[in-house]
Amino acid sequence: MQRNSGVRHQKESSISATYRATLTGMTRKLRSFVPGCPVHVIQRGVNRCDIFANDKDRITYLDSLIGASDKHDCPVHCYVLMGNHVHILMTPANRDSLAKTMQSVNVRYVWHFNRRHERTGPLWESRYMARHVTTDGYLKICYQYIELNPVRSGFCTQPADYRWSSHRHHAYGDHDRVVTRHRSYTLLGETNAERQQRYRGWFGQ
Repeated sequence: MQRNSGVRHQKESSISATYRATLTGMTRKLRSFVPGCPVHVIQRGVNRCDIFANDKDRITYLDSLIGASDKHDCPVHCYVLMGNHVHILMTPANRDSLAKTMQSVNVRYVWHFNRRHERTGPLWESRYMARHVTTDGYLKICYQYIELNPVRSGFCTQPADYRWSSHRHHAYGDHDRVVTRHRSYTLLGETNAERQQRYRGWFGQ
């Protein structure tokens, strides 16, 4: 494991630099999405405040996300819950599927959060940012960028050590009630073991 640490950190830096270069195109005006095209969504807390006080909050958020994505036909392929923001990769079935999903999640979660923690006022910083993911290469970078967030933030040294992301599902086959596998993931191999092994290779594992 030690032998690969330098290579892994170089890969993480390369992924971050490559992906940050694309974020300049993420605008708050994009609210009509191409059906069937994956979208990377980022939602931050107001003034970058914490949006989760405890694990109960995180479970509530995921419950809200599951319910909304099922109702509005916008399956989630990859995600991570950080301290003051979330990343979600999802594919809308209709032009308004994603907008309705995020509206439902945000309204429901803020209501529960404010009630639970006896607070008032907004929780989210403006509107979520979103960008279409139009190529398989870009999709791979999204998976890496999203699931390496906890490592870059110093929460853990391996993405598999972080509980609140989709990584262990993709890399090790752990059950994740949030995730619907994208076609690109299923094409990694003929069996789950093959897919998981190749996926771990994306992260230098």
